[in-house]
Amino acid sequence: MNNYNDKSDEQLISLYVDGKNEAFDALLERHKDRIFMYINHSVRNEELADDIFQDTFVKAIMTIKQGRYVENGHFSAWITRIAHNLIIDYFRQAKAENLQSTDDTDVNILNRRELSDSTIEDDLVMSQIHSDVRRLIRALPESQREVLTMRYYMNMSFKEIADTTGVSINTALGRMRYAILNMRRMAEEHNIVLTL
Repeated sequence: MNNYNDKSDEQLISLYVDGKNEAFDALLERHKDRIFMYINHSVRNEELADDIFQDTFVKAIMTIKQGRYVENGHFSAWITRIAHNLIIDYFRQAKAENLQSTDDTDVNILNRRELSDSTIEDDLVMSQIHSDVRRLIRALPESQREVLTMRYYMNMSFKEIADTTGVSINTALGRMRYAILNMRRMAEEHNIVLTL
């Protein structure tokens, strides 16, 4: 192999094409450390890097043997590009294997209401629910309506509600509890379906 050290990459490829297998050994020896380091740095797994490294040079051999290698004086860049493409192929395949398939189950995991756009019917139902809730809130005693409005529509804490209304936190909590109980009772009496 020593008599090949002074040859260029292109000369080594020509010798390899002519049947001198030692020429490719010299080519491999010349580039193996840099290519392996590039692959290993990308995949961060020495065993995987070794597999991709071998695939890189197998692909290079096949391309050269089939006469598809174009001499342009950039063998190093060409072999690096092969390694790069194999790394990308590996990551694409790994990503594809991690995707959930809906073919393996009787339930379509993508057929879920929260993943769909709302329909006109959904919008009408929600509009009716909001209208019913507003009507029920208006029917509450003033003190309960006030606490419920501050809590749900103004996002106030019970401490803030207590300070604003001049009552204790326990009283504010009690009013909220009674407001919800009263709304549920009224909804049942009038056959209103709520999402409370």
